[in-house]
Amino acid sequence: MAGENSASGGTKHQQNNPLTKKLGKILNTRLESDKELLEALKALSLFFTENSLRTRRNLRSVIECKSLAINEEFAASFKEVKEQLDAVSHDVQSIAECCTDMTNRLKATKAQTHELITKTTKLQAESQQLEMKAAIVEAFLSKFQLSPEEVKILRGTRDGSLHEGFFEALTRVKQIHADCKVLLRTKQQTAGLEIMEAMALHQEAAFERLYRWTQGECRLLSGDSPDIHPALCKAMEALQDRLVLFKYSIDEFATARRNAVVRGFIDALTRGGPGGVPRPIELHSHDPLRYIGDMLAWLHQTTASENEHLQSLLKLVTIDGLDEIMQQALGHITEGICRPLKVRVEQVVVSEPGLVTLYRLTNLLKFYQHTIGQVHAADAVLLVCLQEMHDLGRRMFFSGLNVHTSKLIDKVELPPADLSVTPGLSQSLALLRDVLESHDSSVAQLDAKKEDFREILNCVVDPLVQMCSVSASRLATVDMAVYMVNSIYFVYSTLSLYEFTDQRLEMLQAQIDAHVDTLVSEQASYVLNHTDLAHIYGQVQNHTPKQGPLSLLTGMDEASVKAAVLKFDGYLSSPDTLAMSQCSLLMSPRTREMVASRSVALIIQAYKQLYEAIFNSANGYKEPQSVMPRAPDQVQKVLS
Repeated sequence: MAGENSASGGTKHQQNNPLTKKLGKILNTRLESDKELLEALKALSLFFTENSLRTRRNLRSVIECKSLAINEEFAASFKEVKEQLDAVSHDVQSIAECCTDMTNRLKATKAQTHELITKTTKLQAESQQLEMKAAIVEAFLSKFQLSPEEVKILRGTRDGSLHEGFFEALTRVKQIHADCKVLLRTKQQTAGLEIMEAMALHQEAAFERLYRWTQGECRLLSGDSPDIHPALCKAMEALQDRLVLFKYSIDEFATARRNAVVRGFIDALTRGGPGGVPRPIELHSHDPLRYIGDMLAWLHQTTASENEHLQSLLKLVTIDGLDEIMQQALGHITEGICRPLKVRVEQVVVSEPGLVTLYRLTNLLKFYQHTIGQVHAADAVLLVCLQEMHDLGRRMFFSGLNVHTSKLIDKVELPPADLSVTPGLSQSLALLRDVLESHDSSVAQLDAKKEDFREILNCVVDPLVQMCSVSASRLATVDMAVYMVNSIYFVYSTLSLYEFTDQRLEMLQAQIDAHVDTLVSEQASYVLNHTDLAHIYGQVQNHTPKQGPLSLLTGMDEASVKAAVLKFDGYLSSPDTLAMSQCSLLMSPRTREMVASRSVALIIQAYKQLYEAIFNSANGYKEPQSVMPRAPDQVQKVLS
């Protein structure tokens, strides 16, 4: 027990020993994690090269000597730094004294120059204001005044030519004049009025000079193919602000072109084209249609060309009523052709080239009047001239037609033996056919065509029908009917080939039907007379109950009726034997068939009435079956 206590006591003494603690601390120290210790050992290794008792004892003094040497070296280095800092401090102090001196001197100078600085500042402000005013004046002058060069351009030179910048200068004058209206709404009214007056003078002088130049240029455009310069187009655009000068310039252009057109028309008539191609129009004067057609075609082409020249000249103009101005100018240009054209057309029309040719010429004039009228005003002299020539040709044509038909009526031809149409009617209808065919080939308007057809038919058809009536007045009834049907049918077949004749065809058909009715009645009467049924049929129609039985009337006894019926049976066996010879002369097969069928129907109707009267017991026929053995249905079957 005691031993255990002594052992534990020894252990505690060892633990409380300082050397033991230091050794334990050293042993517990981890050298690889203590960087300072490692650095110290590394530095120590540089001068602690021998590990002996002597060196270990002197280690402390060596380290202290080493530390002292380092501190001395450090102090020597900082001594130089201190000396340099002292020098810098001395320089800074000198600079501070210099700045203090300069500040004092500046304060003194500022006090002395304060008035000069104030004056300089004021002068600088005034200089800025003057510069601003100068800029405003310069801007005002550039906006409201012309430059000397622009004034010189507007005044021009003595030769009258225009500078390239003339129109730009004129536009600027107009702009300045318009801008002055703004000044009139401000306090600068006087300046605005003066500038406006000056610009107005420049403008008027420029317009006068521009008009003179335009007038001279227009006079030069008298060739066959005028070359319109772009400057002339700009001039017309500028002159539209002065309507009077603008119209005068248009008139000058129109006068020059009028002379060129008249000269070109005369050349086309007498000389022809370049090198003789096309040939002169006068060479075709023997052919009225080609002669007048070539003149009108040349006129149409020229009118279109002159209209294009006007459009090219005025392509930049935008004023209202420009179309009317162009139409008036174009009318003035083409007015010069009217007289030579009218003289030649009148010569052709008055020379009586023939009704068909005359009518074609009339339609040709109407066509070109309508075509050229699309670019001309309605009251243009050329259109009036064409209308007058058309009216003249129309009057001559209808006058010729009236003369032709009057001759036919005055000298009536006798109907041919075969009751066909007369040569005069054939010739007249051939003429009418040629006229209507030429009208169909024309390009006139629909209403005009319809009106022409109506007048032509009124002028020809009615007199022809009248001529036929007069010619047939001395014929027998049947011959007259056949002749009239043939004549009117010939007229009808001719008119049926053309349009706008429906009303006239209806009238002719009505006349044909009337004469056909006559033929039908005459054919039926002819058959009834030759079979002795006419007298009996008449008695039946006129019989009244007051007269007593029909069999008691004269010629109505059974024997007389039976004899007539026997003759009628002979007709039924051969109906063609009692057909009138004149019916075979009808030109229309359809009309012949119609006359035959309708006459048969009348005969059957008469036979039916007679049959009903005979079989009526009140009429006193004892054996009606023996009198009329055939029923109406049987008769109709035989004749059909």
